[in-house]
Amino acid sequence: MHELEFAKQKLTWRDKFFRLSFSYIFLIVLLAVIGTTTLYSAANGSWSPWAFRHISRFGLSLLLMLGLAMIDVKNYYKFSYVFYAVTLLLLVAVEVGGHVGMGAQRWIDLGFFKIQPSELMKIGLVLFLARYFSSTSLQVIQSFRGIIIPAILVLIPVALIILEPDLGTATMLLLTATIILFAIGVQWWKFAVVAVAGGALLPLIWNFLHEYQKNRVLTFLDPERDPLGAGYHIIQSKIAFGSGGLWGKGFLHGTQTHLNFLPEKHTDFIFTMFSEEFGLIGGLSLLLLNILVIAFGYVFAYRAKNYFAKLVIIGLNTNYFLYVFINIAMVMGLLPVVGVPLPLISYGGTVMFSLMASFGIILCMSVLSTSDDEDFDD
Repeated sequence: MHELEFAKQKLTWRDKFFRLSFSYIFLIVLLAVIGTTTLYSAANGSWSPWAFRHISRFGLSLLLMLGLAMIDVKNYYKFSYVFYAVTLLLLVAVEVGGHVGMGAQRWIDLGFFKIQPSELMKIGLVLFLARYFSSTSLQVIQSFRGIIIPAILVLIPVALIILEPDLGTATMLLLTATIILFAIGVQWWKFAVVAVAGGALLPLIWNFLHEYQKNRVLTFLDPERDPLGAGYHIIQSKIAFGSGGLWGKGFLHGTQTHLNFLPEKHTDFIFTMFSEEFGLIGGLSLLLLNILVIAFGYVFAYRAKNYFAKLVIIGLNTNYFLYVFINIAMVMGLLPVVGVPLPLISYGGTVMFSLMASFGIILCMSVLSTSDDEDFDD
């Protein structure tokens, strides 16, 4: 596969807009509304301080999503390397003089807004890998030379993010890159070699972990070892899940939440709060909505006529899947607590904008997959 040859743009903005998947957009809007409602409850029936900001940010990011969906896809291909490079420089800037918050140096303070470059890298890395592999022959990809360059350019931002420290985001980047490598046809034995090597390095990696990261792993294995300290979050989360029962305690009536036993109820543990108020049925319904969003993304990828578009959708949709999977597994005690929010539900600015930007790019690529006018030739 050589440099992509793009067909001339034939669709007008109006044509592209009406070819967007409005079912997909509806699911995204519905999740944001549920998030706003849950944040309203988290503040004991108040729009301040979280719910109003959440829905306001969503409104702005919805415009961003639609704007990115209208962009000529050739520009995503053309500027993919540039966006990756700029995002990498922002990660370096974080290490040099980033804003410190909650014991981590992850943000760049712009005065009126703080950006988290690691979130932008989730998009930048996908665009980079999609362009690299869509313009490289399968023979090169399956060679050592074809993999070593992208592997290095994956590990550099991963290392910078680990230094912040942000092990959850670094893990998501690695897993997303792995799924893309799997999608392009990298041989199984290479994954096996990396897995064995990673397993052999675990004792060394353990020694480099921060003390709080070690505590998270040990707490995951035995939450009762420190019930009032490191194990407090997950123990209270499980209690809240159980107190919700089948149908929940009702909107604004979650006892663990409103009596402030449940920590981080507006961010990492918001799914627990939602499940306490709406029960197992409510939690499963919210999970189903997320599964539908993920399913839409992979259907878009399956139908994509162009390899670049297919890889971009797979990468960004996998990133969304990892958000949902890690957060829900984390608050249920199935994974260590790593600080990954629940998309569109948890409170957070940069995550909201980066996710909506991802949705916009996915929609842009999905128009290609449904359009007879915009086929790409490899």
